[in-house]
Formats: sequence, structure tokens, C-alpha cells
Amino acid sequence: MSETSCSFFIEKEFQDGQLENVSAGLSSSYKDKGALMAFRGIPISELTNHGILQALTAETNGWQPGVVSEEVLRAQEEWEVVDTIHPDIESGVRCQQPGQLISFNEALEHFQSVDLSSFKKRIQPTIQRTGLAALRHCLFGPPKLHQGLREERDLVLTIAQCGLDSQNPTHGRVLQTIYKKLTGSKFDCALHGDHWEDLGFQGANPATDLRGAGFLALLHLLYLVMDSKMFLMAQEIFRLSHHHIQQFPFCLMSVNITRIAIQALREECLSRECNRRQKVIPVVNSFYAATFLHLARVWRTQQKTILDSGFVLKDLEALAKKSPKRLLKTLDDYLAQVSKGQTSLLEAHKRPGSQGPHSKDLTFTGVCDLQSHSFESAGLI
Repeated sequence: MSETSCSFFIEKEFQDGQLENVSAGLSSSYKDKGALMAFRGIPISELTNHGILQALTAETNGWQPGVVSEEVLRAQEEWEVVDTIHPDIESGVRCQQPGQLISFNEALEHFQSVDLSSFKKRIQPTIQRTGLAALRHCLFGPPKLHQGLREERDLVLTIAQCGLDSQNPTHGRVLQTIYKKLTGSKFDCALHGDHWEDLGFQGANPATDLRGAGFLALLHLLYLVMDSKMFLMAQEIFRLSHHHIQQFPFCLMSVNITRIAIQALREECLSRECNRRQKVIPVVNSFYAATFLHLARVWRTQQKTILDSGFVLKDLEALAKKSPKRLLKTLDDYLAQVSKGQTSLLEAHKRPGSQGPHSKDLTFTGVCDLQSHSFESAGLI
């Protein structure tokens, strides 16, 4: 049968009011094939005049679809789920391409360009000493920071007064960069969520763990993961923090080390090195990294656990303030050896000629897994 005859045949039936017979009498195979070819010969206006379009779309005519395959039903269910997904505005994740990483210098420039006067009023640049303590510090203490470096010092202390603002795009990029670099993820994550606990924060909101260190704690983490020389060390310490026995909260421990750096700066323990380099921020960054390195080595070689954290941090602070030059020298030696592929943080620190039982990698056979304890009881807060 030609298209012309099909057109005439169906048109005649429509004119006789037999639309229902056409819909009900045609077999499913004819509807799929023959009906399509037949309808092709009828103008759209004619279909409208005879009510064909309305009949095909109306649900009240008793028309029932043919058997639908399971694959089609599954695809429909998946599509309905996708259709109901809405962007979570509060999570801080936008429906865009993943954000670019931010460098330490770019984040620092942000703080240099915004008004921080309200935060600067809160800082105490130096420790106020009186009586014999002031006299002893004057006679035997470190030199005072050069006048030209005090503005840079004040900037560091001011940033430590700033909190984390999840609505600030730069703050969000800093968090995203830290997360991506430590986890290897290529995608943005929510600024609040349980995934931050995997990095060593106490809860779902990193802002609650920055007490006493402010945004400077995040800048230090950013420096650790974005500096090409420090990144390998950051990775090794992060792996150590996930050890099944010696685990510790990585980011929370880092915040505590930032606090030590702040105190060392305020007590002028870093003034000599700052005066020598004629810089403050690079010295504070290096001091932070050196202190973290020393903690990781002590933690690894002396088999420390989360229960020892309070004592370790107390000893670490005393050493850092007393011998900052020694710590910085240790960091320089470590980075020089790492660049040559000669050392690894996760290996026990070897001394030349050492043949003792601890000269090889430490093992932990026979040690039972520790029960989880709160970070506060361990002395991390």
C-alpha cells in the first residue's frame, strides 16, 4: 500500500468518526511501524482538526502502553532521581568546574589587601615582662626585632586573629586546596562535612579547631602542601597520622604547632633569625615546618601514641623556643637529603655509626590496638 492510499484510508476513517477503532484495533507492531508511516502523510493541521493529537496524549481514553522492558524502567527511575537533585547552597559547593588551587603567596596577598584593622587591635606583639624577668630578658635574651620588620610581624599575628569565613571565596579555596593536596582528590568538597575528620579535624566544621591560631593555622597547612620542597614531608607526616597504632589528628596537631610558632614569635625567639634574613613570614613558615618535622620524628622513633600528645607538645614547645636555630638546621638537612633521595621521614632517623637495635625500621608486633580517646583528654586542645 502506497503512502497516498494509506493517507486516504486513514483520513476517511477519521472523517467517519472511527478514531477509537483505529486506536484500539491496530496491533502494537502496526502502531510502532505502519501507523507512523500512515500519519506521515497527514498534515499537522489535519491531525489537529480531527483531535488525533489530543487522543494520543489523553490518559482518559483507556489507552495503555505496551510492555516496557526492565531496562527502560530502570533508566526512567534513574532519570527521576537526577531530576530531583538540587544544588546545596549552604555546603559552599557550586555547580561549576572544580576550583583552582591557591598558592600561599596568593592567599597572603588577599590578607595584605583587605582591611584587618579590627583584628590588629587585638594583637599583643610581644610578651610584657616585669621585674627580674624583664631584666634577665634584656641582658641574656634574644635581640629585639628590627624596626623595619615589625609591620610584617604584626601582619602574621593579625592573621592569627582572623577566623575562617566559609562565605569568603579565598578562605574556601584555601580549604579546598588543603583537602585536594592531602587526599589527591580532583574535585571540590563541601566546606562542612565528616570528610574533614579524615584530615584530622575534630568535627565537620574546621573553623571550630582554629582557636588560638586563627587563619594562620590554615595558611601554614597551605604552605606545607603547596611548597614543592615541603610537600613530600607533608605527605609522609599525613601517612604517619593514619598509622593503625600511632595515629593522631594531623590538622589538629598542625594547629598546635602553629600556636607554638606564634608564641615563639611573640617571645622574640625568632628575632635573631628574622633580623639575619630580613624577613619574618618565611622564617615563621620554616620554623613551623621544622617543628612539625621534629614532632613527627619523635613520634615515629619513640613510638608515641595519641595518649602521649600532651607531653610531646609540651617538650616540643620548650625545645622550639630554646633552640630555634637547631630546628631550622635540622629542616635544611632533611630537605637536602630528601632532594637527593637519601632519607625518608617514615624510616627511623639514623645516626652515623649507629648499630643499636633501633637502627632499623621500627616494628609494632605484639602491640594491641588502642581504644579511641578524645583529643581534649590527650592534651591537643
